[in-house]
Amino acid sequence: MPSRPLGSIEATSLWKRFRSDRGRMMLRDTVERVQRRMRGGSEGDWRWVLLDVGFSAEPGEALALLGTNGSGKSTLLKLINGVMYPYAGSVDVRGRVGALIDVRGGIHPDLTGRENVYLYGSLVGLTRKQVAERFDEIVAFAELEHAVDRQVKFYSTGMQMRLGFAVASHVDPDILLVDEVLAVGDATFQQKCLDRIGLMLRRGTTLVFVSHDLAAVEATCDRGVWLDEGVVAADGPVRESLAAYRTHVESEVQVIAAEGPIQLRKATLTGAGGRLATTESPLDVTLVFESDAATTCRVSLGLTEGGATPIFVVSDEVRLASGSTTVRCRLPHLPVPRGRFFCWLALLESNREVITWQPVASVDVGGPDLDPVPRAVVRLAPVHVPSTWDVEPG
Repeated sequence: MPSRPLGSIEATSLWKRFRSDRGRMMLRDTVERVQRRMRGGSEGDWRWVLLDVGFSAEPGEALALLGTNGSGKSTLLKLINGVMYPYAGSVDVRGRVGALIDVRGGIHPDLTGRENVYLYGSLVGLTRKQVAERFDEIVAFAELEHAVDRQVKFYSTGMQMRLGFAVASHVDPDILLVDEVLAVGDATFQQKCLDRIGLMLRRGTTLVFVSHDLAAVEATCDRGVWLDEGVVAADGPVRESLAAYRTHVESEVQVIAAEGPIQLRKATLTGAGGRLATTESPLDVTLVFESDAATTCRVSLGLTEGGATPIFVVSDEVRLASGSTTVRCRLPHLPVPRGRFFCWLALLESNREVITWQPVASVDVGGPDLDPVPRAVVRLAPVHVPSTWDVEPG
């Protein structure tokens, strides 16, 4: 059987479980655990986080792991990195792995930044001379020249993240694992990290990327694996996997606010005249509220791709009558491409949140796709902006 190339990953039928928290060391809790076991509930002490998960990645591939919190993404990264072992199945990883799975991963708080750089390098197989050749570049990338000889336990969380990513990405890894920790950094450093990831991809490094920033995922990766409660629910081109994931998330959390002094009874989104909503055409939002008393409120509406972060927000003060009130909002030019989008709503009365920010309806939009930007590693804003171009030679 031929040897797999450096930078390849082969995960086969991975199962992983964890024992539930043991709880307090009190007699009452101990008696309850014994009673559960006597009733045949011993298996309840274990929780499965990965169930028969399998996938492969080739050298130079950019793979995103998608899923809600607790779906098994971080556990899978740790199995790939070898810091955990599966209950069953196998992971075949070829080459040097650079990993940033949590902010303090691979970083010892009692050592200085300088000492941590050399320690991490030795752990991934670099000689002291090889680390020394990269040292200045690592420190400059992390922007820690002023703190490199300070103990890491005195670093802020952002400084620790910068150090961890700088080291993990400058030890010439064949495989780079990046978890959600990039969200700890400021926007400027996040873009710097994405630029670095793009450079590594062009050099042939394999990337396994976990992030709730779906725009960054779509810009960075060309393939997505969606984990749903430890099971692979989708594995394919990143746009297709993202579309399936977004639809699932919103179908799970979509609600109508039906409690409190002001209640939302109905929310609909349609194109003009009740037709299909299309790019650059009007979008009508109709809301039906039920109020215990007449009042003035501020209604805020946002359109999102799936999460709570809106692409845009519109807001206005409205007068609600005692009883039922229908509120209509028209967007004359819908600035989004083809796809499914979700309307979120918040309602404030005298600067007090009466209805919290939550999804209330979805809409399928017809129109053009965004122009693909393969591996641009930029934050794509999912907004359609019509433009004209003119090119003159000379």
